[in-house]
Amino acid sequence: MDRRALAGTGVQVTPLCLGAMMFGAWGERDHDVAIGIVHRALEAGINFIDTADVYSRGESEEIVGKALAGGKRENVVLATKFHGTMGDDSNEAGNSRRWIMREVEASLKRLQTDWIDLYQVHRWDPWTDHEETLAALSDLVAQGKVRYIGSSTYPAAQIVRAQWVARERGLQRFVCEQPPYSLLARAVEADVLPTCHELGMGVIAWSPLAGGWLSGRWRKGSDDLASRRSAMIPQRYDLSLPVNQAKLDAADALAQLAEESGISLIEMALAFVVNHPAVTAAIIGPRTVEHLDSQLSAADVRLDEAILDRIDEIVAPGITINPADAGWSNPALALDALRR
Repeated sequence: MDRRALAGTGVQVTPLCLGAMMFGAWGERDHDVAIGIVHRALEAGINFIDTADVYSRGESEEIVGKALAGGKRENVVLATKFHGTMGDDSNEAGNSRRWIMREVEASLKRLQTDWIDLYQVHRWDPWTDHEETLAALSDLVAQGKVRYIGSSTYPAAQIVRAQWVARERGLQRFVCEQPPYSLLARAVEADVLPTCHELGMGVIAWSPLAGGWLSGRWRKGSDDLASRRSAMIPQRYDLSLPVNQAKLDAADALAQLAEESGISLIEMALAFVVNHPAVTAAIIGPRTVEHLDSQLSAADVRLDEAILDRIDEIVAPGITINPADAGWSNPALALDALRR
């Protein structure tokens, strides 16, 4: 599998990044099966793995750590994230120095490693100064526990703000951003992707299959579209909602286009993301080896102008059909006191 530069770091990563969110209680509970998925990905040439402390409350990191034991760690670019709630105490979450310094040690232990190649802030925290977070992360880089730092699901304005703070204060800067991006969720094309491109940041797109909507299963006329995810996140899957009916219409039209083009919908969806000029890699999150194998071929697919034009007719550039797929809620709109 080809490799690409991760921004200006000099580190080379594969265009498909193995995501481990579905390892553990959130998905595949059998550790041996999940470890087998990691090993299959490595055999296929993938050298980039992404997880997070919050995935199954640390169990995902533990599985990845076991999978990379025995000498496999050295050649893997390993990424994880912090921010999510990891305990009952209000300070067991967020972007504070206090929490970062504590949680990085827990992640290192679970991952069975001495260093994290890419340590990412899982979400922007409007109640924590960028300087507080970046200073703590800069100290971790200086200590050798972290090689590079990044952000995830940051709005464009905060991506710029974080870069400005890093430059003004002489701190480590985010080398990449991890936004949601797919054929059904294209809002980042309007601001986040061009902002990252202009700032020389890498982009690691999450949910390129739109949470399963672009797996080929979600088709009009299908008998059973219920799933574990639809029960957990009804705002993104409940077909009684008009926005999700619109997603189903688009997913069905995209599947027809893929069939006409002689490729699978999975291949088309992943190729669309990884071939955007601002994107470094797309995170794939298989729950089975079969899921993984169905996605590997996408790294070699290129979409011609005619297909891209048809895609734009189905879902216009810069449009996310269901706002719930944006991955975050703007805190400026959440509290009346901030807007009235």
